[in-house]
Amino acid sequence: MTDWIPVCDVSELLPGEFRVVWDGDTAIAVYNIDGEYYAVEDTCTHDGGELAGGELHGFEVECPRHGARFDLRDGSVTAPPAVMPIEVFPVRVQDGTIYTRDDR
Repeated sequence: MTDWIPVCDVSELLPGEFRVVWDGDTAIAVYNIDGEYYAVEDTCTHDGGELAGGELHGFEVECPRHGARFDLRDGSVTAPPAVMPIEVFPVRVQDGTIYTRDDR
């Protein structure tokens, strides 16, 4: 699995939790939403703040700074003040380990 970044063991990321890993200079937040894993760039497009740690609303993460919301499944904006989507990244689970990568 070249260029895939290990996040953690599946047992270490329970539903509703997240982990942040780095692929080079890109911070990637990986979320467990009801047993499914989603990875997004950990940067709000509104002001560049971190998204990780923001409140989860179903499949949406709310930026803790100004309340913009983004859909973790496709990166789309679901509430202002952000207008640009966030990057989404692939996630794999292999041998009980969660992996992601910046594939831009």
